[in-house]
Amino acid sequence: MKNKQNRILSDCLYEIFEYLDKNTLYSCLLVNHLWCEVSVRNLWRSIRNCKTLIACLPNESKEILYNNGIIISNSTSKPPLFNYVTFIKNISVYNIEGIIKYILQNYQNYQSITPQSLNHKEYIVAEEIYKLIMNQISLKELYFISYSITIDIPNINFISYPGARDCLKCLSKLNIRSDLYPEFFYQLSKLCYNIQYLEIKFVEVISNGVTDLISVQKNLKSLIIQSCNCEDLMGVIHSLTKLPNTLIKFELYGGGHSIPLSFITNLTNLQELVLSFYIYGDSFGYFKKIHHITFPQLQILKFPFGHPEIETLIKFLEINGKNLKEFRISSPDNSLYLVIDKFCPNLRKLFTIEIKEVELLKKIFNGCQYLESIKILCGDNYKEVLETVVKYSPKNFYELKMVINTRSEILSKELEKFFTIWKDRIPQKSLSFTIEGNNFNDSEMNYEIIEVIKKYKRLGIIKKFKVIM
Repeated sequence: MKNKQNRILSDCLYEIFEYLDKNTLYSCLLVNHLWCEVSVRNLWRSIRNCKTLIACLPNESKEILYNNGIIISNSTSKPPLFNYVTFIKNISVYNIEGIIKYILQNYQNYQSITPQSLNHKEYIVAEEIYKLIMNQISLKELYFISYSITIDIPNINFISYPGARDCLKCLSKLNIRSDLYPEFFYQLSKLCYNIQYLEIKFVEVISNGVTDLISVQKNLKSLIIQSCNCEDLMGVIHSLTKLPNTLIKFELYGGGHSIPLSFITNLTNLQELVLSFYIYGDSFGYFKKIHHITFPQLQILKFPFGHPEIETLIKFLEINGKNLKEFRISSPDNSLYLVIDKFCPNLRKLFTIEIKEVELLKKIFNGCQYLESIKILCGDNYKEVLETVVKYSPKNFYELKMVINTRSEILSKELEKFFTIWKDRIPQKSLSFTIEGNNFNDSEMNYEIIEVIKKYKRLGIIKKFKVIM
């Protein structure tokens, strides 16, 4: 009975500790043995320490590393307090590569290793680490993309390791590149049918098996495709037409390519749609073929760079704008904003609008009574914009982002007026306030703004403030 109670308590603590930051979890390690164990489980959802991982290797793996001159000693030391590997739920191959380099760089004759020998040793270390992982855990997340650096992925035959099927069959999140070796995709397509979050970065090489992996998915919720360096995506697009209608989030980063979008017409359960193409060219030409389709669940619509023709987009919003809660676009064409209040009355967030006439901003505020956040590109009329926001923004409004270029000592006076009036609003919500501009890089000029911000932070008028230069 006591063991059962401890298990229940442990599970409850685990759920609670998921919301704690790393520093708080470190403090929890010191409370008692149970808290320590639960904290470690949370901390080690991803690999946290190279030496600890090495210590968890079985003796036979250490023997292999020793016999290949990779580690100095194969003597058995005191085992770790926990079998940390069993707690791992997500793996970044980039981090594994870092661990491999750490092990080899601690080899006493590392500088004298030839490139051929180094590649062989890297493969051996990678194989032993992946064997350890595959045999002991049930993996939830696997990441193959590093956005800061290009890495070479060793040709590891995952499926051949004991426990590989049990390790990968519950994979729910996968982040990969299209140029990984084909056998890897074939392996995953045999094991993983219930991936829910899939992100693929398409580069110049598309390995065989990518389309198979996409096609076999039965419960895909989120799909992100990056294809800035890839022109031939027709095979991939065809595989998307085979997906069951389970997607609720789709993001396509197409660069300057014209990518057919007709497959999107099947995704009628979409809640979030992000289409990102370069501003120039006919990248959005295919949008005309889907602007008449109804997406009854659509709540978030984003165009980070370019956007479809305004007339086509207005027709799309007329059909699909009613349920939108977030709309992101950057366009100098005010004809779009003239219909926002009519077609998108339930918006919570609207970014980025270019305000030439403040009457248009009033119209948006009056028509979108649930609006909570807005990003505005201001010209010389930033004073009028601030006055309009403070007087006409809806009662739940709490976040203002402004792109503005002016002298900061002038802006500080206008901000003082703005916050003074905001203080007397009923109901009054603490503001999150962001300023973007090119004239805020002089520390002396910034001093005026910072003093105003400090004053109204102390009064509770401002919750968050950020300057982006």
